[in-house]
Amino acid sequence: MNTHKNHPFHLVDYSPWPILGAVSAMITMIGLIKWFHMFNYSLFLIGLINTILIMYQWWRDITREGTFQGLHTFKVTMGLRWGMILFITSEIFFFISFFWGFFHSSLSPTIELGMLWPPKGIDPFNPMQIPLLNTLILLTSGLTVTWAHHSLIENDFNQTKQSLILTVILGFYFTLLQAYEYIEAPFCISDAVYGSSFYMATGFHGIHVIIGTTFLLICLIRHLMNHFSSIHHFGFEAAAWYWHFVDVVWLFLYISIYWWGS
Repeated sequence: MNTHKNHPFHLVDYSPWPILGAVSAMITMIGLIKWFHMFNYSLFLIGLINTILIMYQWWRDITREGTFQGLHTFKVTMGLRWGMILFITSEIFFFISFFWGFFHSSLSPTIELGMLWPPKGIDPFNPMQIPLLNTLILLTSGLTVTWAHHSLIENDFNQTKQSLILTVILGFYFTLLQAYEYIEAPFCISDAVYGSSFYMATGFHGIHVIIGTTFLLICLIRHLMNHFSSIHHFGFEAAAWYWHFVDVVWLFLYISIYWWGS
């Protein structure tokens, strides 16, 4: 690797992870299709394990570049920031499509739905029970992740650790409650457009909560390994942005699908 350069940009070294990651993602998708059609998930598990192993090694390399090799200069981190902003923007539009579909069906229910919403025979969730508890959990986790950020800026190691642990626990608790809600649900994804809208929107949000919790758990591990400083911690900042995005999407989901839609 050439360590002498007269510019602030990061020209990455040759890496096997992009091509291996693409192949393992393809194997995972083929395995998923095989699971759906042939009820055999062995290929899916092989692809998933491969993908996780490659993700770990790829992220390990990026951590080394940013933390120990000093390759994440101000210019590079600004590029990473814009990348994260554009990624979250694309995610916002992803969820807008679900809300669009929900309001298209609910504001003007067709004759096939009995011209009423929720459709006849659908017993929606009580928004004052588990959905309200999940809302409080996510709002609290938004506070704890902000507490972690401020503690990190102030170089308070212990408070950052405590608040990050709390955030990860709250994220895991949210996922457990949503899983319980799905198990106890009186309707399924094939129950008219209501079931489709509900499970697609809340299900994808649930996947985002799992991803965000994993993201914050990795930040907690990195914090315990002293990878972050008060002025160089974009990995954590990106996780916090993502978590706030997940919070805001849930508020819209709760107000529109759980509360208004019921």
